[in-house]
Amino acid sequence: MTELELILRLVAGLLAGVAIGWQRALRHKRAGIRTFGLVGLGTALAATLFDDATHPDAAGRVIQGVLTGIGFLGAGLIVRREDETAPHGLTTAAAVWVTAALGSAAGLGHWLVAFAATALALLLLALDHSIEHWARGRAVQPQDDEGAP
Repeated sequence: MTELELILRLVAGLLAGVAIGWQRALRHKRAGIRTFGLVGLGTALAATLFDDATHPDAAGRVIQGVLTGIGFLGAGLIVRREDETAPHGLTTAAAVWVTAALGSAAGLGHWLVAFAATALALLLLALDHSIEHWARGRAVQPQDDEGAP
């Protein structure tokens, strides 16, 4: 693997993170372009460093550790406000985890997978709450024993 290919893998991981971070920044979320860009770059770097390791399963173990560890970063994005029961930040935390996987794919040189997964993640995030509102409107209302809603 040439130095240029290594750099391209890092740039691809960074750009995947920047794309996801840009979407989260547009929605005024707590983590944005820099956080997501660093996650994508860092995971691409970790995957790249161990892609040519002497042990064939080294990259897999490194990625497993990174994806587990990135969960702690995601957990820091989840908050529960005292006046509400529902937690906030779950989607952003999930996006951080997906960005780590995207960076890993880019770092291993899986260009098409990294590009397609980034596009799919952006599509899902762009839908925002539209799907959830639509699904709630179509949900069957619970009924009591007498058949009344």
